[in-house]
Amino acid sequence: MSIETAAQRKATILAEALPYIQRFHGKTIVIKYGGNAMTEEALKLQFARDVVLLKLVGINPVVVHGGGPQIGDFLKRVGKQSEFVQGMRVTDRETMDIVEMVLGGLVNKEIVSLINQQGGRAVGLSGKDGGFIRARRLKVKGSAGDSEWLDIGQVGEVERIDPEIVSLLDSRDFIPVIAPIGEGSDGEAYNINADLVAGNLAQTLKAEKLVLLTNTQGVLDKRGNLLTGLTAAEVQGLIADGTIYGGMLPKIDCALRAVCNGVSTAHIIDGRVPHALLLEVLTDAGVGTLIKGG
Repeated sequence: MSIETAAQRKATILAEALPYIQRFHGKTIVIKYGGNAMTEEALKLQFARDVVLLKLVGINPVVVHGGGPQIGDFLKRVGKQSEFVQGMRVTDRETMDIVEMVLGGLVNKEIVSLINQQGGRAVGLSGKDGGFIRARRLKVKGSAGDSEWLDIGQVGEVERIDPEIVSLLDSRDFIPVIAPIGEGSDGEAYNINADLVAGNLAQTLKAEKLVLLTNTQGVLDKRGNLLTGLTAAEVQGLIADGTIYGGMLPKIDCALRAVCNGVSTAHIIDGRVPHALLLEVLTDAGVGTLIKGG
């Protein structure tokens, strides 16, 4: 038997991708982009190429990005201390100005530029553009047993999303790249968790998939083994028995809300793996946890 050549292996991989391309052609995939995939140069380039390839084979990727580390670094440079309450950045007016500058400017435009350099047609947006993301102020409860609500500044939650601008860009073969900044009814800007924006946007767009890039393998069982396919009911059971806890809970909640509100599947994948997006969407193997309704 002859040894398979590198070219033959590539052909095999392309053939394996065909049924996935056929299945998802014309469908929308909302991608939350963050973690190492967003900070390591090689992974950034691979992500941009993956997004362009998806668009070229007829899938509509919509990118929602984070930027917490970049915001923290910039705040340090101007001598401002980052403060967090229950994992959320306390955002006074000065901090919000920096959030808008970093997310809506530096980070967003870098992602747009990377995608365009790889042959895509990316357009950067924030939720303030065209009244795209309407937000309201988010308040959080104090510590256990404390009935007082805490005001953590210009931190918001999604009130509604207008899909028109994204649908228009998709129809003209542009790739939307969205900074998670919303606008209140009074015109005030709000910093919103990127996972929440991605999840809400996937529901609004009736997306085929919601993909969350993380710095973990996905959902693990109590022995540390990756759980590759789960139903919503199974996820609820893993939360109840303590298998899923801590920092994974917000992402799981986002994924569950999506699949329970019309999104076919949600994926929590390891963004540290080269070409993680293509591996999860266009191959049999995948690189993370798939969650579906039921």
